[in-house]
Amino acid sequence: MKSIQTPNAPAAIGPYSQAIIANGMVFTSGQIALKPSGEMLEGDVKEQCAQVLSNLKAVLEASGSSLDKVVKTTIFLADMDDFSAVNAIYADAFRDHKPVRSTVAVKTLPKNALVEIDAIALI
Repeated sequence: MKSIQTPNAPAAIGPYSQAIIANGMVFTSGQIALKPSGEMLEGDVKEQCAQVLSNLKAVLEASGSSLDKVVKTTIFLADMDDFSAVNAIYADAFRDHKPVRSTVAVKTLPKNALVEIDAIALI
């Protein structure tokens, strides 16, 4: 196993890695709308989702992967009413590639984020 850390995405805010490579796959930690500097983006759910996907892309690229190699994602939403807005940003980021996905509503996310996404991808 190999731990991944890139300055192009926010540092972990707890005792975990941005990603782990194991057996030809990368498993990312959930990304929220922190800027790489560690400052929280205080935008709406669309702006936050775009930042989350930018962070996810940076972690995947640092791992030798990319969004088009993602096999599965999990989306955590603070409000399921944001489902359609997040779908639009997500679809734009993944284009024709459609990884399997779960979306769940949660009571609260770290730093009161509106959306969090993690991924499993091929290297």
